[in-house]
Amino acid sequence: MTRVTFLTGEYPPMQGGIADHIACLARELAPLGVESSILISRRWQEASGEPPPVFSVYADIPTWGWRSWPAVLRFLEAHRPGVLHIQYQAAAFDLGGWINWLPWFLKRRGVATRLVTTFHDLRIPYIFPKAGSFRWRSVLALAQHSDAVICTNREDLQTLQQSLVDSPWLAHIPLGSNADPQPPADFDRTVWRRRYRAGPDTLLLAYYGFLNESKGGEELIEALACLRRRGIDACLLLIGGDVGHVDPSNRAYAQKLQILIERLGLAEFVHRTGYVDLPQVSASLLAADVVVMPYRDGVSFRRTTLISALRHGCPVVSTEPAGTIPLPEIRPGENMLLAPPGDVEGLAQAVATIAADAALRQKLASGAKKLGRLFDWDQIARETKELYQTVALL
Repeated sequence: MTRVTFLTGEYPPMQGGIADHIACLARELAPLGVESSILISRRWQEASGEPPPVFSVYADIPTWGWRSWPAVLRFLEAHRPGVLHIQYQAAAFDLGGWINWLPWFLKRRGVATRLVTTFHDLRIPYIFPKAGSFRWRSVLALAQHSDAVICTNREDLQTLQQSLVDSPWLAHIPLGSNADPQPPADFDRTVWRRRYRAGPDTLLLAYYGFLNESKGGEELIEALACLRRRGIDACLLLIGGDVGHVDPSNRAYAQKLQILIERLGLAEFVHRTGYVDLPQVSASLLAADVVVMPYRDGVSFRRTTLISALRHGCPVVSTEPAGTIPLPEIRPGENMLLAPPGDVEGLAQAVATIAADAALRQKLASGAKKLGRLFDWDQIARETKELYQTVALL
């Protein structure tokens, strides 16, 4: 039996992609002989709702500042898991840098527990004013002093390979869907669409997940306005909550988008589900005609909500990948359509093309479902367990 503790800034009932990822991963690891527990800050106790059953949650971390170091050390000395698996995203740890140097601290204290870090992205922490290059050095320190690193996408993997002097064990293990197709038993697509005042001829667009500066919320709203100016009866469904529990910037951005919606006269054409359970998320995705994810930093498989849309077989419009690293799995015209990041007219045109071509819509839906099969939780769990076994031998 392998004993693993996930160190995380969020876990259900807290809202967020990392919270959902850990809950799914721990569930899939259990049949493989991996016993999971969760180590999190005391903020977790303030979230309303019920956590997933079975797994022990230790809300023992007072804050993600300097006091997190001795708190983690005390936990490891008391419970002695075989692996401490850090689920890293800067915002989940309050954009501070203490978590980045935690493996360095633990190694200096002679901790025997193996340290694995999953980078959900490479966003740099804030740390303190004028931290400058120390911010990126802190990201590299987290990787450098871990026994193994998991990158969720090839772009981040290549960046770390090129940036680290003495690389730890680096692996590419993709993220899985946080919402597989599982609508309510009585799901009726026509009835469900009526909830959002979408008739048979209405083009129902959907966006799934939190909106922030990197996800192109303004382009999404402006594209809706562009479609309506063209005479297309389009409306937009925002699936999920407006803000999560760990990134305060989401709240300000949600207010900014609401002002834009009202200024463009779109209030009656934008609908929100709010935070809902997975069957309702699934039903909302299946009710949509097109899922639009206009990421400003380009389409990437580090977005679990994109993976969810693919696994539902939704026609997807997103944005061209950033950088020079190819994503051969994405074939424009076969499994999604892409517009240049920040191009409202191009985004609207891609959506309009799908709306006018039923055959293309069906082709994209079929291609999306096929692409979504690459992100199977069974395989993700097996590869993760194999990594645990590898670091145990280091």
